[in-house]
Amino acid sequence: MENTPNPRAGRREWTALGVLMLPLLLVSMDVSVLYFAIPYISQDLEPTATQQLWILDMYGFVLAGLLITMGALGDRIGRRTLVLVGASVFGAASIAAAYAHSAELLIAVRALLGLGGAALMPSTLALIRNLFRDEKQRGKAVTVWTAVMAAGISLGPVVSGLLLEHFWWGSVFLINLPAMVLLLALVPFLVPEFKTPQQGRFDLLSAALSLAALLPVIYGIKELAQHGYEPLPALGVTSGLALGCAFVRRQRRVANPMIDLGLLGRRAFGGPMVANLLAMFATVGMAVFLTQYLQSVLGMGPFEAALWSMLPAAGMTVTAPTAAAFAQRVDRAYVMGGGFLLAACGFLWLTQVHTDTALWVPLTAASLYAGGLVAAMTLANELALGAAPPERAGSAAAVLESGQELGGALGMAILGSIGSAVYSRDMADALPAGVPQADAVRETLGGATTVAAHLPAATAESVLTAARDAFTHGMGFAALGAATVMAAAGVFSLVLLRGAGTTESPSEPPTDGAGPGTSVDQPPRHVGASRA
Repeated sequence: MENTPNPRAGRREWTALGVLMLPLLLVSMDVSVLYFAIPYISQDLEPTATQQLWILDMYGFVLAGLLITMGALGDRIGRRTLVLVGASVFGAASIAAAYAHSAELLIAVRALLGLGGAALMPSTLALIRNLFRDEKQRGKAVTVWTAVMAAGISLGPVVSGLLLEHFWWGSVFLINLPAMVLLLALVPFLVPEFKTPQQGRFDLLSAALSLAALLPVIYGIKELAQHGYEPLPALGVTSGLALGCAFVRRQRRVANPMIDLGLLGRRAFGGPMVANLLAMFATVGMAVFLTQYLQSVLGMGPFEAALWSMLPAAGMTVTAPTAAAFAQRVDRAYVMGGGFLLAACGFLWLTQVHTDTALWVPLTAASLYAGGLVAAMTLANELALGAAPPERAGSAAAVLESGQELGGALGMAILGSIGSAVYSRDMADALPAGVPQADAVRETLGGATTVAAHLPAATAESVLTAARDAFTHGMGFAALGAATVMAAAGVFSLVLLRGAGTTESPSEPPTDGAGPGTSVDQPPRHVGASRA
């Protein structure tokens, strides 16, 4: 039978994409939006140190833990339905968070925000697979999705700082409401419903296993990165890995698994998933270094540092569409490899930064690596999404995003440990004798800054100079580690992903409504598609 080209998306589909990007932007912003707000929250709600950490971390933990469950649920009940449910939960939780009167309530509501975010993120990416069936158009749509996700993480502190200059801390949550209301109003008219008719009940045990596996692993990795080896986080990682093995074994046995293990073994999906994991490893692992360098080494205020840290996002706006355009002419593997190698060059440049280096040097280096990483991630997402069968797009998107969350946690742990080890070694040699609380000074730059505030001026200056030099030296070694991983990721892409998008692409579903994986109505450009 002669192959016919897939229908091209029209104005309705592109408008739907714009509407779907609103929740994605806000969900990614919520990862970092509390960085400036937490001191105000602490003054108002008076949380303990442990509660403060949970206020910051609960959202990300629940989001990561529920991605796979929500992706599979969206395939079953409908991706548009899950977007609407997620927007409702996210909006209601935002109101509750803004007016929370206790730390315990705010922690619980942050968990609800994570639940809403987990419903929204895989569904928005999966809907791109269904709305844009033409490969070139889908590539452009995925470029937009990846750029918005990355921009949201960078925008969070800036938006938070602007709001806190004029309003109370609850405003950082209320900013979510207009976008969620707009989403609830427009999605039923612009986005058709897509779901996979399946037999049997939803596998609640698999859902519980996925949550029980991911949460302790990500929690344990993050705690080990921040505090070094401790029995409880180590036990969390070990038990999470064991539960992950049990989850995989169950997926092999059940009739309707939550994830397609066969898809993970295909180069066109498993390869991009690994590439995405490595990209997030470097992105998240180095983010904290750049922020601390701007604030604690160069002495910028939080809002000024947040504004300067937005500059690397300019590199994304250039490299992401450029990479997508090149990928239309040459094998994606070469473009992905080039993106990773560009990122490696940016990290190598960062190794040359010192405490007295001009500001444009670290910002240019960060622009290079951010641009290269977003270019590689854009093509990895597009390649993996194109390889996933349309009827499993939700679970496939969730697996991709879970890999990103795991990569970010690993980057924070490994690169953070490298930087901390170099800092501690340098401070052990450079710290003046007789300094009080020497252990805190040797542990982190923040600890050195706190101790120095209570020392005589000359001693404080000596401690801070040594600590800033040690931190910058540690940042250089962490950047060298990131560059090594990015170079390996580039080679991985060039060697293993060549031709993956052309030899393993699944066939599109029929457009007459017959068979699994189709819209429950007709293709999206039909007016009646909104009446699913």
